[in-house]
Formats: sequence, C-alpha cells, structure tokens
Amino acid sequence: MINVNDRNLIKKAIEKINKLSEKVDKLKIMHVCGSHEHTICKYGIRDILPENITVIPGPGCPVCVTTQKEIDTAIYLADNGYVITTLGDMYRVPGSEKSLMEKQAEGCDVRIVYSISEAVKMAKKERDKKFVFVAIGFETTAPTTGAELISLKNKDIDNFFILNCHRQTPPIMEFLLSEKTYIDAFICPGHVSTITGLKPYYKPCEKYKVPMVVAGFEPIDVLMAIIMILRQIITGNIKVENEYIRAVKPEGNVLAQKIINEVFESIDVPWRGFPIIKNGGFGLREKYKKFDIYEHEDIPEIEEKIPKGCICDKILRGEKLPTDCPLFGTVCNPLNPVGSCMVSDEGTCRIFYKYRKI
Repeated sequence: MINVNDRNLIKKAIEKINKLSEKVDKLKIMHVCGSHEHTICKYGIRDILPENITVIPGPGCPVCVTTQKEIDTAIYLADNGYVITTLGDMYRVPGSEKSLMEKQAEGCDVRIVYSISEAVKMAKKERDKKFVFVAIGFETTAPTTGAELISLKNKDIDNFFILNCHRQTPPIMEFLLSEKTYIDAFICPGHVSTITGLKPYYKPCEKYKVPMVVAGFEPIDVLMAIIMILRQIITGNIKVENEYIRAVKPEGNVLAQKIINEVFESIDVPWRGFPIIKNGGFGLREKYKKFDIYEHEDIPEIEEKIPKGCICDKILRGEKLPTDCPLFGTVCNPLNPVGSCMVSDEGTCRIFYKYRKI
C-alpha cells in the first residue's frame, strides 16, 4: 500500500521525468534485477513513462540464466544415484527433456531445501548417500555457499558436493554494452550492490560512457533512478550513482566479499542465452575443489535442446518482451513452463504473466 506522502513524491517524480524527457532523444534503460521488474510491472511504471523513455528487463534472475546444460547435469546426477538438493525455483526449470520435479516423480531422490546448510545437515545425517546441492545465484547468495564450505573445509564429510552455478553480475552488464548499442543506461541491482558496492560499475561506466544508478525497490526508488539517469545525460556528467543509500555502501559488504574471495575465483562461463562471459562466474578455488562434483564424477558432454518457439534468450538480452513470445500465456505458463523465465518469481515472463497477461 502506497501512503499519501509516497503518492505525492511519486507524482512529483513523474512530473520531473516528463519535464526532463523533453531534453533527451529516445532512451533505453536496462535493469538487471527481477525485483526491479516486479516493481515496474506491479505499479505500472512503464505505462506512465514518456514515449521516448523505455525501461527494458535484462538477465536479472539467477534461475533464468542457469543454463539448460546445468539443469541436465543435475538430472544426470539424479539418475546416477545422487541425492539432489535444490532451491524451490530450480526444481521446476525444464531441462532438455524433463525437470527435476519430473525426475522426482519417477523415483529419483530430489529434495527442496531452503539453504545449503539444510542440505549439509541431510548429508551428515545420511552418510550412506551422496548429496549434491545445486548452488545458484549472484553475489548475494555466493557468500552463503562460501561460508558453508569454509565451515566444512576441515570437517570429516565426504558425501557432500555442490553443482556450482554461481555467477557475477557486472561482467554480464559489460558484455551487453560491448555487444549492443541499444542500452543507453543501467539501473544497477540493489541486492547485488549491497555486497559488491559501487566499485565494479566504475570501469564499464567510464569505458562505455553509460550512466549507472544503483536503485532500491520501491516505486519512488525506480523513478528517482530514472531522474538521476536523465540528469546525467542532459548534463553530460556520466557516472556511477547510488540512489539506494539506505542499504548500499560505496564499499559494499566487506565481510561477504572476503568470504567470496576466500572460496571463489572469477572464471569464464556461459549464461543462458549468452556465449561464454569473461569473468561471468565464480569457480571454486583449489583448496575447495573437493566439494566440486565435477572433480568426483565424469559427467558426459550434454547437448542443449532449446524448445522451439521459446525466446528466453532474447528476453534475457533485453531484445524482446515476454508478450513478443508466441508461447507466452498459452503453451507456456506457470503451471507448464516451457522456458526458464516463466518458472521463478524473479523471471520476467512469470512477472509479466502475473501483472500484464494479455
């Protein structure tokens, strides 16, 4: 519920955007956060923006950007006797043929957990079974995985492993800027930035001369970020700014960064819908590789089979909206997701289905 004071602030922000928009040409602003998309869709922010200002969703959902090959790897492990522990959203993401949920229905031991620590407790209790935790997420969840592995480093546990699918956000933003010319500015992810701080955005901002504003998740946060971007473009003073000062410090969360740096190193990995992204992932450092399932299992090469008609790749790149997909809302829906973007609450298609179904 938006109170009266917030309504007044929002009204003034919209008036300011309309006034500033008269001084710029067409402008495309990308965000890379599912929570931002929730706010934008729920409160109809796109509908009240001037015609020359467009906000497009990008690859801001960790479930969505996990590759089909990684899903298929988890399914392969389930078929070969491993207990697969996974967060709820990953449970329903389609692989080439089936999802983990469907494999569970066929008799595989697939369990939904709320955290890696819950999976570890299961492994300690059932020492006769081999457990794999599907570790997904950006900089916000990598510290939890890291902290758990640090606590296990010198413990006697040989039946717990992770399928590491962690990824880094700033490299994908830089890739998008290097490949495309349709992005004029970024609304940077608030949750990620609480961990990373502002530093990772300085280099791409300076290199590509693109405004980057970290924003919170209330409607006024998103509107203020747009105002800050417009001001930068009008004045020519392009920089990294922090609208979300109540939660994001310039230096970020130093303790979480130390945990990440202790356990992980930057590696080049593919994202769903993208090629291999330089430094786009977190790889386990040598002293923690005993937890890497790839060090213990000879996993065969798995060929991806993207469903015909699905345009998740273009949606993740910001080239298309869910409503451009011929499968959206018909063949593909939350009960029967064809692509990854329809599964998670952070997925663009799922959000559009909830708020903007046509």
